[in-house]
Amino acid sequence: MVNDNRETMIQVGHSPDSDDAFMFYALTHDKLDCGELRFVHQLEDIETLNRRALNGELEVSAVSIHAYAHLADRYALLSSGSSMGDRYGPTLVTREPAELDWLRGRTIAVPGMLTTAYLTLQLCLGREVPVVVMPFDAILPAVAEGRVDAGLLIHEGQLYYGDRGLHRVLDLGQWWFAETGLPLPLGGNVVRKDLGTAVVSRIARLLKESIRYALEHRQEALGYALQYARGLDPALADRFVGMYVNEWTIDYGPRGREAVRTLLDRAAEAGLVPRRLQVEFVD
Repeated sequence: MVNDNRETMIQVGHSPDSDDAFMFYALTHDKLDCGELRFVHQLEDIETLNRRALNGELEVSAVSIHAYAHLADRYALLSSGSSMGDRYGPTLVTREPAELDWLRGRTIAVPGMLTTAYLTLQLCLGREVPVVVMPFDAILPAVAEGRVDAGLLIHEGQLYYGDRGLHRVLDLGQWWFAETGLPLPLGGNVVRKDLGTAVVSRIARLLKESIRYALEHRQEALGYALQYARGLDPALADRFVGMYVNEWTIDYGPRGREAVRTLLDRAAEAGLVPRRLQVEFVD
């Protein structure tokens, strides 16, 4: 949208967690020359962002790769901004030690029906997995208090569930690697196609510059990101950021692109997304 000062306001949605905050630090703090583009940040949980993108509300947004399969007509997938787990990812946990077979038919708390965590869970356990949707940060307490049989953790909870007395049943990133030999592509950034080729290309360049800036000024960007780490120890927050802001975040690269296509192809074959996509990445 364009305001009276001839600035083009670009609404950017991302999650209120440390890795996304780290990634967008340079744009948030005017570290880059954005010309007439003015980025306005909106922080919401990933499932809310997925739903808002379904309605085309934001010009740029972090979304789940699962959700992208429902958005490809309206949004393009940027080549920068991926959250990729190489042999790690969403983690199934229980209150007491349990085997995977024990979970079949039991209710699992998930962070959203459009999350890649839920899609991967379906690929692993079958499409009829009984689930209850909860905000991602409510799942760990719900499992600890015995309100659900199991929970699927995303974000920082993957690092400290053991400190809360919970037990890992399965790391879906490890399961996916065993199945495919590929990292698990959890999230990415999309841009609305109706902005036009020139603006889309500039946004793609600026996002890549923002990620590079954060990686080159790590302590500076991490200091900002810590306020979104929900009290996580700074060393663990640093580890978490390193897990999901890495070389694939600057650019998916050939292996990352293969991972996205493989995930969505398998989801289409299983009838879990509307159709098979020809995934295109905007550089």
